[in-house]
Amino acid sequence: MALLGAQLVITLIMVSVVQKLSPHFSLARWILCSTGLTRYLHPTDDELRKLSGVPREKSKPKKDKRNGHVEQEKPSTFHIPRSLDIQLETADISSYDVVHLRYYTEYQWLVDFSLYASIVYIISEVYLFFVPLKEELNLSMLWCLLVIFFAFKLLASLTLQYFRSEESIGERSTCIVTGLIYLLIAMVILIVPETTLEVGLDQAYKSFNESASVFLEAQGLNSTGPASKIVVRFFIAVSCGILGALYTFPGLRMARMHWDSLKFCQDRIWLKCLLNLSFAMPFLLVLLWIKPISRDYLTVRVFSGMSAPILSPEAFESIRLAAVIFAVLLRFVLMPVYLQAYLNLAYSRTEEQKKEAGRITNVELQKQISSIFYYLCVVTLQYVAPILMCLYLALMYKTLGDHTWAGFLKGATPLDECSADLENHQTVESKSLTGEADLEGENILSTAQTIQLSLQSLKAVFTKDVYRGLFGFATWWSCFVWFASTSLGMVYQTYFTKL
Repeated sequence: MALLGAQLVITLIMVSVVQKLSPHFSLARWILCSTGLTRYLHPTDDELRKLSGVPREKSKPKKDKRNGHVEQEKPSTFHIPRSLDIQLETADISSYDVVHLRYYTEYQWLVDFSLYASIVYIISEVYLFFVPLKEELNLSMLWCLLVIFFAFKLLASLTLQYFRSEESIGERSTCIVTGLIYLLIAMVILIVPETTLEVGLDQAYKSFNESASVFLEAQGLNSTGPASKIVVRFFIAVSCGILGALYTFPGLRMARMHWDSLKFCQDRIWLKCLLNLSFAMPFLLVLLWIKPISRDYLTVRVFSGMSAPILSPEAFESIRLAAVIFAVLLRFVLMPVYLQAYLNLAYSRTEEQKKEAGRITNVELQKQISSIFYYLCVVTLQYVAPILMCLYLALMYKTLGDHTWAGFLKGATPLDECSADLENHQTVESKSLTGEADLEGENILSTAQTIQLSLQSLKAVFTKDVYRGLFGFATWWSCFVWFASTSLGMVYQTYFTKL
């Protein structure tokens, strides 16, 4: 039996494509440089001197005694009025501008790798739709898991910056407080019965406990289960608190960009509707896991004039997965709008500064304007990483939980129709390999069979119920903190900032 088969072929082809295509095309670079984003340029010292009437200082030549050549002194710092009428110039963002930005490499790797992972996943799903998976490993799950790992790692790296800096006391306290709040919320949610919130953790624990006990007994070990239910729920709650802390500042940043985007598109009603729909989608996704107002209403209740519920359970699962994908795609489509709203902060801050009294140095003013563009990739990572985690957790929930995209179709699926053909194909292939195998081939086959038995033992422990519980709850929780953090940011923008 083939352990990898077509999955290995798909992965190897995609690795080759990545090596050949990466130097020439990058989705991450295209989003920043080819979607019409413009940045604001800070005024030069000469422009500031001319506007403020500060005379230009003559720089005295300075001779370097070591090298013998003459160097010019650095321009001195001077003060200008805050109310100075400064008109900022704009420029289109080019690839040469973003290359030197902080976290640009990490942002490019995450977005490009997620694109390749999605291609591998789509090809694998199409292949498995016609040829069901038997003894092969679904390597597309490894690609999805890597995307989740990279996104989590980058969010953790950005959050750790607040703990390493001595000036980020407020941000550090905010992360700790929100993490503890999310920990408390998770502990409360974990005791909610499955009749209300259908995350499937109870069935997952029951299935894992029973299969693990059988596995340990087969190995000659007496055990009633690997861990108690309380311990498992505690570690899940701690993980939820950590994820909530990582989502805090991305959510606050997203809320600020949404707030600014609405101000800049007052005349475009259709765009304003899309922005509000995009903001509300995480809340709608959270509701889809609340059983009384989603599954029971659509798959159990029979309305008057109808002989059956609106949806079948399979169709409901398909709609729920499709809703997650739609929410993520909508965020990606609106990404240039949100990023331009962030870049417009340079203009907004300059206009607000004109209403203030006092003076400011030329260096402080230039840093204030240029820092907006300097942190563009940091903001982009805060925008992209959470939605990628939600997307690929949902994809793993679908595949490992043995759900289907064809929930609306009735009758036999192509998987059922192809079972007999696959068994015949495997029988012919097995006979051919048996007739042509030599001693070395038998050794390889023996090793493969050993690995296969080990994988089958693991599959017996990690059943589809286990995956449905783990990834179902992970998907729902990521959508929940995605919505909660952005809602907290909108509350802050509404009540604690100037309109």
